Amino acid sequence: MDSNRAFGEMPLPLFSPAADDVAGPVAELRQKDGPPPSYLADHRARLRDRFRQGGAAAMPDYELLELVLFRAIPRQDVKPLARRLIEVFKDFNGVLTAEPARLHQVEGVGPAVVTELKIVEAAAQRMARARIMHRPVLSGWDALLDYCHTAMAHRPTEQFRVLYLDRRNVLIADEEQARGTVDHVPVYPREIIRRALELNASALILVHNHPSGDPTPSDSDITMTARVVQAADSMGITVHDHLIIGRSREISFRAQGLL
Repeated sequence: MDSNRAFGEMPLPLFSPAADDVAGPVAELRQKDGPPPSYLADHRARLRDRFRQGGAAAMPDYELLELVLFRAIPRQDVKPLARRLIEVFKDFNGVLTAEPARLHQVEGVGPAVVTELKIVEAAAQRMARARIMHRPVLSGWDALLDYCHTAMAHRPTEQFRVLYLDRRNVLIADEEQARGTVDHVPVYPREIIRRALELNASALILVHNHPSGDPTPSDSDITMTARVVQAADSMGITVHDHLIIGRSREISFRAQGLL
């Protein structure tokens, strides 16, 4: 087989009995055609059974990741790759949200693996976002925090989002205002307020992440927030909070007395 041959995958069901183990073209890593060894099929069947019976809570991160990788690599033991990915990106969420270029640097990762991971990431973000869109945000604060962590906690660069609310504090828009580097993102208060007026928004929640994992506000974070609040006040728009999302926790400017 030509070692430069492009890898391909079929739309295989995750839980059909062994179907994804015996069908499909060549997987990410070079392997022989034909059904997988019986020990491999048995291992995959056991993992599926554990997932059905106990859900994700019954499985460590690398085993949950194995379930995702089954589709991309139909006839090979994916446990070593799952462990490598966890080692590099620290946890399941870190693997899902890693940039494709960084994923490709891990031995054994090709286009099919990246595609599967990004599908799961997109599904997780869409589900989390559905819990907060067009609903009162202040009464569903925990869901909002869950969404922000899902969308931003593991990003390798800073991202600045603005959540626009109507007069009933219902979330009417969630928009990325800017992306930056590992420790800086440009923020333009006039653009934020201009968009608020377009949406007829009455209030805002500012959100950005710290790729370092530490959500402690910097002096520039505090200064930038004050500028946005000043611009919002001039137009009768309320800034409810500014959230900084770290790897495992967040900081609220309102709770810290900074707003």
